Amino acid sequence: MKPEVAPFWPDLGLPGLFDVHVHFLPPNIQAAVWREFDGAGPKIGRPWPIRYRGSVAERVEQLRAFGVRRFTALPYAHKPGVASYLNDWARDLAEEVPECLRSATFYPEDGVGPYVEKLVGEGVEVFKLHTQVGEFLLDDPRLDPAWEALGESGTPVVVHVGSGPVGNAFTGPEHLARLLARFPEVRVVVAHLGAPEFAEFLDLAAAYEHTYLDTTMVFTDFFHPFPEALLPRLGGLRSKILYGSDFPNLPYPYEHQYEGLARLLGRAPGLDEDWLRDVCWNNAVGLFGYHP
Repeated sequence: MKPEVAPFWPDLGLPGLFDVHVHFLPPNIQAAVWREFDGAGPKIGRPWPIRYRGSVAERVEQLRAFGVRRFTALPYAHKPGVASYLNDWARDLAEEVPECLRSATFYPEDGVGPYVEKLVGEGVEVFKLHTQVGEFLLDDPRLDPAWEALGESGTPVVVHVGSGPVGNAFTGPEHLARLLARFPEVRVVVAHLGAPEFAEFLDLAAAYEHTYLDTTMVFTDFFHPFPEALLPRLGGLRSKILYGSDFPNLPYPYEHQYEGLARLLGRAPGLDEDWLRDVCWNNAVGLFGYHP
């Protein structure tokens, strides 16, 4: 598969891309998620034609063709009782696909602390939470044992907590701020740079050593626009920004994400090729490690 936009990473001397925001779900769950996108449901809010609908194997090969050398699977539980099913499936995927980080999810439910501890002990490398879809707050007291375990292990958690594309009572920076005040050692990656509350989530990344942000869908022509006035802050937080795409749930070519990042160069202090190297590879390797 030939990229529609020439990749920049070979000229930067990188081995490829480290995409920290990729989704692989069991086929029945994946189909249900795509039906929500197709219907532009209340949590989607607009037409969102999914571009990459192939089989799991086909999508893995697409990522390889795009130059993605490491990626996540990021299952997310939308209700009690489904996390174990998603986690077992994601475990099997990681065993079959060497580039895929072993990914898992959890939910505010009975027994969440013990099963998160077990997953950490089994080698889970990244967790995913989606508060808008799951309709819970990050500082729900039922999650305290899970956060304690993750604070001790240092296992990163990608959280969709910003109010994009559609906000509800379970989005926004406030409950993440409350969580970090209690568990500052937890390694959190805020999806979509926290869109549209960019400034508030940048503040949290600046204030907490282990809080990061991913670029997923930001700087494309489709998502919430990133304010020009905040671009210098991206340069100042260069070690905290990670490349993400949201593949396969994209309404545009995969390459449009990194094309948008390349357009940032020179637009503010610190947004240079070294910044791009860190965002697209080095920062994620530092956070997750890399074992070729």
